[in-house]
Amino acid sequence: LVQFEEVVYKVKIGKPAAGWCARMSSAIGGGGEGRRKKGAAAVAKEKTIISGMSGVVRPGEMLAMLGPSGSGKTTLLTALGGRHGGGGGGGRGMLSGKITYNGQPFSGAVKRRTGFVTQHDVLYPHLTVAETLWYTALLRLPRALGAGEKRAQAEEVMLELGLGKVAHSMIGGVRGVRGLSGGERKRVSIGLEMLVDPSLLLLDEPTSGLDSTTAARIVGTLRRMAAGGGRTVVVTIHQPSSRLYHMFDKVLLLSSDGCPIYYGLAADALSYFASVGFASPLSLNPADLMLDLANGTYAIDPHSSIAIIIPSPPPHLLFLSLSNFL
Repeated sequence: LVQFEEVVYKVKIGKPAAGWCARMSSAIGGGGEGRRKKGAAAVAKEKTIISGMSGVVRPGEMLAMLGPSGSGKTTLLTALGGRHGGGGGGGRGMLSGKITYNGQPFSGAVKRRTGFVTQHDVLYPHLTVAETLWYTALLRLPRALGAGEKRAQAEEVMLELGLGKVAHSMIGGVRGVRGLSGGERKRVSIGLEMLVDPSLLLLDEPTSGLDSTTAARIVGTLRRMAAGGGRTVVVTIHQPSSRLYHMFDKVLLLSSDGCPIYYGLAADALSYFASVGFASPLSLNPADLMLDLANGTYAIDPHSSIAIIIPSPPPHLLFLSLSNFL
């Protein structure tokens, strides 16, 4: 179980440019007043990437993070994977809030049971699928396991992900090297993380660049991993079809400036928005409505081009009480 409460992530965006007066004072070696202006100009500004994110995902559940580009989906996913470090602000960013895993803070033990699949596949094009999984198993699985056990684990993952037919095909993906399709490469990337049998699986845009059928297969595979293996699965996804949307248990919708708009059951989203004045046809893809709201544009009539601009979501739209899901 992963739970996050009031998670905020800020970054320093550098030093604002000094004004003309400050530059001139510095150039002529100005007095104390000039030095004070120069010092003031050197103060770095902060930008909030995500603000006040809260939610909980239980074993066997799959959460989709929706939002426009730049809304902070990947930032939050990275925070859940323990990749932003602590809140000390040692780097450019500062993470605050509370993230727990079965009630415990992030630790080495949690890291070993967490799989993280990046948006872009990082694979060696000249290796076969079997070689990729086998070598990764040798490097990542505990030394206590023998070579035979590691090979068996790699073969089990390969079969679970439906990669048996392409086991001896090269990964490919570079000029002059024919290889796997985009969907097959993505399944190999997922397989590399599945080797460690993760309790928590985090995936950044796993359907990006894939056709609708391939995307549905990928999400369907994740659905089976969550429901059948008791894993907690969290996915960022840009614009899912209605078919993909309904494969998820819960949804977290982020606004363009990184604020939460909706957190709750995926099946309840349309009725919730209808209750606060944003009714839509039942045939409408819930993800389309939610992304229109997150972008600040909502079509009143789906059969016309008339739209209204919502400068910012009204306060009562921002939060669906977390207490209903704890």
